[in-house]
Amino acid sequence: MSVTTPLRIAFGPAVCTSLAEGSDREWLVADGCGGYAMGTVCGLRTRRYHGLLVPAVSDPSARRLGLVALEPVLVLPSGASVRLGVHEWAGGAVAPAGHLYLESFDLDDGLPRWRWRIGDVVLERELAMRYGAASLAVVHRLLAGGPVRLVLEALVTWRDAHGERFAGGPLTVEHGDGGAVVEGSFRLHGPGWAPAGDWYRGVHARLEAQRGLNADEDVWLAGRFAADLSRAGDTLPVSAWAGDLAVEPAPAVDVVAAARERARTLVATADSTDEVAARLVLAADAFVTTAPDVVAGYPWFGAWSRDTMTSYEGLFLATGRADEGRELLRGYAATVSEGMLANTADTGATEYNTADATLWFIHAIDLHVAATGDLDLAAALVPVLDGVVKAHVLGTRYGIGVDPADGLLTQGQPGYALTWMDARVDGIGVTPRIGKAVEINALWVNGLAALRALHARLGSDPPEIAALHERARTSFAARFPTPAGGLYDVVDGPDGDDDAVRPNQLLAFSLPHAPLTESAAVGLAAESLLTPLGLRSLGPGSPGYRGQHRGGSRDRDSAYHQGTVWPWLIGPYVDACRRTGLPTDGVLAGLAAHLAEWGLGSVSETVDADAPHAATGCPFQAWSVAELNRIIRPIKAAPSS
Repeated sequence: MSVTTPLRIAFGPAVCTSLAEGSDREWLVADGCGGYAMGTVCGLRTRRYHGLLVPAVSDPSARRLGLVALEPVLVLPSGASVRLGVHEWAGGAVAPAGHLYLESFDLDDGLPRWRWRIGDVVLERELAMRYGAASLAVVHRLLAGGPVRLVLEALVTWRDAHGERFAGGPLTVEHGDGGAVVEGSFRLHGPGWAPAGDWYRGVHARLEAQRGLNADEDVWLAGRFAADLSRAGDTLPVSAWAGDLAVEPAPAVDVVAAARERARTLVATADSTDEVAARLVLAADAFVTTAPDVVAGYPWFGAWSRDTMTSYEGLFLATGRADEGRELLRGYAATVSEGMLANTADTGATEYNTADATLWFIHAIDLHVAATGDLDLAAALVPVLDGVVKAHVLGTRYGIGVDPADGLLTQGQPGYALTWMDARVDGIGVTPRIGKAVEINALWVNGLAALRALHARLGSDPPEIAALHERARTSFAARFPTPAGGLYDVVDGPDGDDDAVRPNQLLAFSLPHAPLTESAAVGLAAESLLTPLGLRSLGPGSPGYRGQHRGGSRDRDSAYHQGTVWPWLIGPYVDACRRTGLPTDGVLAGLAAHLAEWGLGSVSETVDADAPHAATGCPFQAWSVAELNRIIRPIKAAPSS
């Protein structure tokens, strides 16, 4: 039986009127193209990335901030004006302080809604994105009191989402009947438009300051929308869109209603059996684009093949989107070069710089065919995968290749970090893990077995693949167990075998064709790595352990995989427990609660290693959501042919 909607996360005045509480909780509405609207519960912009229209102008790695804010100014029957926006300035002042009038904030079916109360006057704001287009709809509605006059000040810019812009001449704004076009790139439309033109200087984003980045910028007041709201139910709708500026979208009220209906359809299609599962379906939708592709995380990541393939089951198969997934897999197969899957960087360049993305790709194809019985896809892609294996046997980029002595996969070159633990400082990998990394070889064994299974579905069993698989599996079981009962993180590295306690060993048990099925390693790893929000990337007490993922970019990158908790690892952990007979009761409770704590309705990229485990990194992360969604929603395999 499916969950009934609406799904709601709600906060009252105690959170909404507190800058500390209200600004710590962020909302996101994605447009299905890699763009988004994003902000905080209390309305304070705390990131350079926050805005109401942040379109992806070419791909998700090329977002630009357009509409920064619509600042409500309410003119009461007495003639008094009340400013309902909230800004922090470079000097530390917070003005206006409209959050003090907030009565509530709801995330209702994934859509944000605010209500301000000024005496007997209650004003509501709802917003949504038109799916498949860089198009925003904002509806302000009088719920009680009145008559009042509502003015919305349109604050705009046009800049790279990662940067800032400063006063140095006006933005180019072409005013017309009912709105304006800004920098020739996006349009604003609504009632009562009156042109303006002035810089708001020194707008401060406190989270950027905490990240050691420039936190101040200037934004342009382009103009004002206005309407008289006489009775309950009267609205002031505003639309903003990029792309084809000549095509006006549907009325804002209709866009909001359509977005709400789409959310309910997504939940029903995925047959969610409880509220957590239903929330995760909506969370997953934010990362899947119409291309189709996967946005790795908001607000700063684009598409990365490692994240895409790791997330595949949780984003596509677990949400009823296998048809989109099939198209995605075909598209990525076309990027294979020298046996490696392309890893599209956020610079917009295409690079081949991961040792694991290709192995996750094999895993995703195996899962897809097992779940759907799609033999046409298997027939189309198995030759590509055969080529992948051949290239790995011969050796490919960055020292990635099969060691003929034992059939295991080795990787790495000085200066690079090719596994998922890929942080670099000053161009040097923090955790290069050169040699035979445990999860790379678990994925290698799994991939060879998966390819054998795909061949079997097509009626073949190449002896060279079978021999590679059997040898790698036997060598894995012989080389990776430590005398203490765990698994080495890397063997045959420049400094010998590395017995650091890391979560990578979990993949040796969690994958469908995992090389190991029985060991004390899972329990030993849990003792030092398991937290309420995922697993630490390094055990406390280990050399280099960092309890917090904070500070400037050097500090954060240095701590990224040196203790910092990664929620996505809860998937491999639960699977490893199930495979080895360990209990998992209650292990997901912390992550279920987390859905209402930071990136609302979603799961963060990372969390501090030490309690209280404050969230860090992207507040909305694809593989964090995907892995939680996957393990609470088992996928039934299609019958073999």
